[in-house]
Amino acid sequence: MSDDHKTKPPTKQTLELLAAASGAFVPDTADMARVTRGLVATHPTGVIEEDGRTVWDIGRHDFVRDSDAAPDSVNASLWNQARLNAVHGLFEVAPGLWQARGYDISNITFIDTADGWLIIDPLTTTPTAAACLQLANEALGERPVSAVIYTHSHVDHYGGVFGVTSREAVDAGNCRIIAPEGFLEEAVSENGTAGPIMMRRAIHQFGVLLPHGPTGKVNTGLGVDMPIGHRSLLAPTETVSETGAELEIGGVRVVFQNTPDAEAPAEMNFFFPDKRLLCMAENCSHNLHNLYPLRGAKVRDSLAWSKYLHEALVMWGDDTDTMFASHHWPRFGQGDVKDFLALQRDVYRWMHDQTLRLANQGYTPDDIAAQLEMPANYAHQSHVQGYYGTVSHNVRSVYDRYLGWYDGNPSKLNPHPPVEAGKRYVEMMGGADAVVSGAQRAFDDGDYRWVVQVLNHLVFADPKNRAARTLSADAMEQLGYQSESATWRNAYLSAAHELRHGSYYLGAVRPPGVAAAMTCMQLIDMLGVRFDPDQFRDTASIAWTITDRDETHLMGVSNKTIHQYEAPSAEQLAAADVAVEATHASMVQIGYNSPVLPDLLADGSIVVTAGDGGLFEEFVASLDVNTTATVIEP
Repeated sequence: MSDDHKTKPPTKQTLELLAAASGAFVPDTADMARVTRGLVATHPTGVIEEDGRTVWDIGRHDFVRDSDAAPDSVNASLWNQARLNAVHGLFEVAPGLWQARGYDISNITFIDTADGWLIIDPLTTTPTAAACLQLANEALGERPVSAVIYTHSHVDHYGGVFGVTSREAVDAGNCRIIAPEGFLEEAVSENGTAGPIMMRRAIHQFGVLLPHGPTGKVNTGLGVDMPIGHRSLLAPTETVSETGAELEIGGVRVVFQNTPDAEAPAEMNFFFPDKRLLCMAENCSHNLHNLYPLRGAKVRDSLAWSKYLHEALVMWGDDTDTMFASHHWPRFGQGDVKDFLALQRDVYRWMHDQTLRLANQGYTPDDIAAQLEMPANYAHQSHVQGYYGTVSHNVRSVYDRYLGWYDGNPSKLNPHPPVEAGKRYVEMMGGADAVVSGAQRAFDDGDYRWVVQVLNHLVFADPKNRAARTLSADAMEQLGYQSESATWRNAYLSAAHELRHGSYYLGAVRPPGVAAAMTCMQLIDMLGVRFDPDQFRDTASIAWTITDRDETHLMGVSNKTIHQYEAPSAEQLAAADVAVEATHASMVQIGYNSPVLPDLLADGSIVVTAGDGGLFEEFVASLDVNTTATVIEP
C-alpha cells in the first residue's frame, strides 16, 4: 500500500490541541460508579450472531477498556465517554427494574410485573434484543413478555421487537405494544421517502465501515456502536396521546408525558409513581444531543425540548428517587436527578435563545456557530458535552428551524453546483497545482479546516486528482482526531477513507424491516420519489388493488409527477389505463428496488387484471434504482 493510502499519525498541531483539550477536560468522577452500579451478569461471550454473521462483538472495544489515558489520536473527553459506554452487562437499576447496556447502541429495560416482563425499548435488531432477553431470563428467572413500550419513533428503540415477542402473541392479546401518538407514522416515514439517503449518511455518522481502534472508530457518543442485523416493527396496540394519561401494566401504574418534536417527532417520558422511578426516554442522555443528526432528519424543536424537561422536573422531580433513560446510565438520588434534569433543560434553552438573539442582530448561521461556545456553567458536567451533537451544528439547526436555508445573503440564492463551482474556483486560484500548493502550506500551519474547504473545490472539479484527494484525506483525518464529537470524528475519518480508497458500494437499497408496517399510501409515496418523469409518458393512471389488505388506490401521472386517491370511486377505477392486483409485500418490493418485474408477475404476486400491461411495465422501468453510494474511484 502506498503512503497515499495509509492512515497518518497525529501532527504536531493536533498533539498540541489535544493536550490542551485534555488539560481543560473535567470528568464527572461519579459517572463510573453510576455506570457499574448493580451489575448482575454479562453476556457469556459478548458476541451476538445472526445466521452465522456477527451482529455485535463487544471485544472490538477492548482497546478502549485497556487504558484510562486517551491515545494521542483521540480527544480525552471523547475517550472518557467511550470508556463509560464500553461498560456492558445486565444491571439492577432499582427493585424490580433492570437494564441491559452495552449490547446495542441503546438500552433495553426489563420491569417485573404480575403478568411477566414489561420491556421498554427492544433495541435496534432482533438478535441483540433476543440475546438481552435471554440474559435477563437466565439471570433473573424466565418470564413471559406481556408488554412492550416504545419510547419513541427511532429505529434503535423498536427495531428488535421480534427478538422479544411475536406478531402471533400480539394478535392473540398476550402482549401489549404501547407507543406515543404519531409513533407509527413517524417510524415508518423516516425509513421511507428519505430512507436511502439517510442510510448513506448514517454510514458516515456511525462510522460503519471504519476499523475499530485509536485511529479509527472509538464510539458513537450515544452508545458503543450500531449493530447490523435484522430490524422489524410491530404496530402499537395502544397509543398515548396526552400528558397525564395513566395506564396499569401488569399491576404497575405508569403516568405518561407526551413530548412530540423534542428528540423525536413522536416521543414520551413516563413515571412509575409507586416505584418513584422516572424514564426520560431519549430526551435526556449523558451527552449534548443533536438538534439535527448528521444522517439527516427533521430539525428538532429545542425550545419545546427544554420546556418538556422543565415540565417533567416540575411534575415528578420531588417524587423521583431514580431516573433512567434509553441510552447511557441512570442517575440515583433525588438531588442528583433534579440537578441533571435542570442542566439538561437549560442547555437546550441556552442554544435556542442565544442563536436567535444573534440571528436577530443579523448574524448568519456560520457567524453564530463560530461565536457561540459552551459557557463555563456547563463545563463541570460531562452530560452536556458534545459527544453526539455539538454546539456548532446545533445552533445552525435552531437557525434553520426558524429561518430555513437562506441566510439573507443574495449570493446564496442561486450558486453554481459543486462541480461547476469547483472548476471556476480552481481556475481563479491559478489551477490545480496552485490550489494544492496553497493547501499544503495551510496543512503545514495546522489550518486543517481551510485545507478541506479549499480542496473540496478541486476534488469536485477533478475527482481523479490524487494529490488533492490525499491531502484532503490527511486534513480530514487530523480533524477527526481532534473532535470531541464521536459523530464528527466518524464523519471525518469516513471521508478520509473514501478519499484514499474510493467510495464504498453496498448494492441496491433493500426494504427495511419496518416496510411491512408501511401503509399503501406511504409505499406509493416511495414510488413518487423514485419516479423519473423523463422515462415515462406524460399522463397515465394505474389502479392498485392490495389483495391482502382489502384496499384500492388510484395513482395518476400528470405534469411530470404522481398523485393518488386513497378511496377512488368505481368510475375512476374503471377509467384507469391499467388495473393491477398486488400483495402488500410485492408493493414493498416495487417501492424498494423491485426484483425483475417478470418474477413478480410469474409468481402471481402482481397480476395485471385489465388495461395496458405494457404501460405498467413502462412505469416500473421509470423508477430509479436506489443504491447506498455513487462509486468514485480514487
